[in-house]
This record gives sequence, structure tokens and C-alpha cells, in this order.
Amino acid sequence: MAPNCPYGYYEAPPNACAPYGYYGPEWFSGGAFIGAGQWFHGSKDFHGQVDSRLNVDNGYKGKLPERGEKADPSNNLEKNSSFKGNETRDGRGNKSPDQKENDKK
Repeated sequence: MAPNCPYGYYEAPPNACAPYGYYGPEWFSGGAFIGAGQWFHGSKDFHGQVDSRLNVDNGYKGKLPERGEKADPSNNLEKNSSFKGNETRDGRGNKSPDQKENDKK
């Protein structure tokens, strides 16, 4: 069963809850997270923005929500105008081909 996280969860096991702002607005539909990793349920050609600076695997040490925690109502998941992604990924957590090419430069 997919983790019950207010702002989505990291796509890699152990699939800890990701903080607000890790995923861009395109990862949400009707306020619900469309999933990541094994629980992804978007289209096969989906690619969305993430802010990998908010990933604990990249050194993020800020607050993480707990499983089952409720989202802050002031954080509109689908209209996050302050979101600044730095990577494009598919629903399985893979970087998009153009992102991989940029990493080589």
C-alpha cells in the first residue's frame, strides 16, 4: 500500500514522506498525489518537475512530514506558484532523457 503522506513520498524505498515543494503541481490531481515508484498511476509518458534539493539522499535536513499527517490547507498542492524544480522525472523516479544529458555537461 502506498504511503499516506500529505505532499507525496520519495520514489525510492523506504518511500519516506517528502516535504512540501519536493513535487511540482503536475504530480497532483484533485489534491491527491498521483504516486511515485511502484505506486505511480499516471500516464506512461508522464514527466514532472521535482526539487531534488529537498531529498534527504541529496543532503536535505529539513522537516519531513510523518505518514498520516494532514496537509497544511494553506499549501495548495496544484497551484504552488513558488515551486522551483531542478529535475524532470518520470513516475518511476527516473530522470528524463534530457535531464540525463544535462548532467553530463
